[in-house]
Amino acid sequence: MYKYGVVRTDDLAQDMLNWDRFYLSGRLQKPVRIIVDNLDIKNTNLVNLRAASSAALLLLPSKFTERELYEKICSLSYMGDLRMLFAEDKNKVKKIVDGQFELFRNMYKPLIDEYASKQLLRLSSCGDNNKTKITQDCSLSATSSIVSSLPLSIKSHMKVGLADMTEGQNSKITIGSREKAAACMQNVLKRRVMTSSARQAVAGFITAGAVHGIRYLGKKMQKAWKSST
Repeated sequence: MYKYGVVRTDDLAQDMLNWDRFYLSGRLQKPVRIIVDNLDIKNTNLVNLRAASSAALLLLPSKFTERELYEKICSLSYMGDLRMLFAEDKNKVKKIVDGQFELFRNMYKPLIDEYASKQLLRLSSCGDNNKTKITQDCSLSATSSIVSSLPLSIKSHMKVGLADMTEGQNSKITIGSREKAAACMQNVLKRRVMTSSARQAVAGFITAGAVHGIRYLGKKMQKAWKSST
């Protein structure tokens, strides 16, 4: 059995670029197989991947590993997800990254190198190919540069919650506090994910039917219970 959905290409592109619902864009931040790409969706999704990298960096400390970066990126679309409270494996993010580490690397290593070339990140090897150490510049100027890669709709909502966030010449974002900016962005994403997860939960029961929906939820809850014991 497969889970599947149908969406207009315009809606897909808008969610990738703007994170309007952060549902399709969240799925495409993880490894996927594109079968046919007549409309250059793969290149459009690079904007989404860059934004996801920026959001993850904003939430990470000054020092972390490559694996921790991918786990933070993967976790973005689960923040605020109602199902994570009672119907998802608590180790889901870690398992996704562990099982697809090289695919995550193929997706995000070019962006890591791009940030490193801009002196926003410093990379160092510790012998283990899966544990590259990363140090990031946490200054306000570096934070402003990172925030500038976030979707416009996210930045707009962040401005509402931050009195010390301004937009200067050439649309450059000026941040007054990295911690406040990170917390504000996290709250914006949580609200967006919460709304989308609730909508999808209702849609799942409607399309799959009550019996299949309850059975599916039961399996999810069983996995969640096993992961917490």
